[in-house]
Amino acid sequence: MRDFLVVLRPFAERDLWLFDRFAAEPSLSEPFSWTGFRSAEGFRRRWGVDGFLGESPHFLAVSVGDAEVVGWVTWRENPRPGPGVWEIGVLIAPEFRRRGAATQAQRLLVDYLFATTTAHRIWAGTEVENVGEQTALERSGFRREGVLRGAHFRDGGWRDSVIFGVLRDDIAEG
Repeated sequence: MRDFLVVLRPFAERDLWLFDRFAAEPSLSEPFSWTGFRSAEGFRRRWGVDGFLGESPHFLAVSVGDAEVVGWVTWRENPRPGPGVWEIGVLIAPEFRRRGAATQAQRLLVDYLFATTTAHRIWAGTEVENVGEQTALERSGFRREGVLRGAHFRDGGWRDSVIFGVLRDDIAEG
């Protein structure tokens, strides 16, 4: 991926196969995001209503150029800590990982959110064991801020998360 241009774009109907795969293939989101089998119909309905851009969480396709979708980025504003703070996430198909796609996609998303919203802080969390995502976040300009113990449930147990954040001022200074 480092040799290719990664772009963010709205999802097109031709890209919805990725949500089918997410719903039925543990390998797409394992080991850190697999939460069980589910129907992809809800994703398809949501896309039909607002293209994943109207309601939170919002989704953009991560693609190589204008063609192949290789994953997605998400963002949402949570009631806590309050307005202007966005949480982001990324999912890259396993066959495209470790090639810089997550780093590029998250950097593009940060730039997009700071350019189009009044966000002053963007944050992301990942499991302590997810060293690849931690590296991608740091390379995207995020700073490691701390550990939340027992932050989420996966694979039969509670997992600790590392929290990363970037402020609008960090980008202006950088």
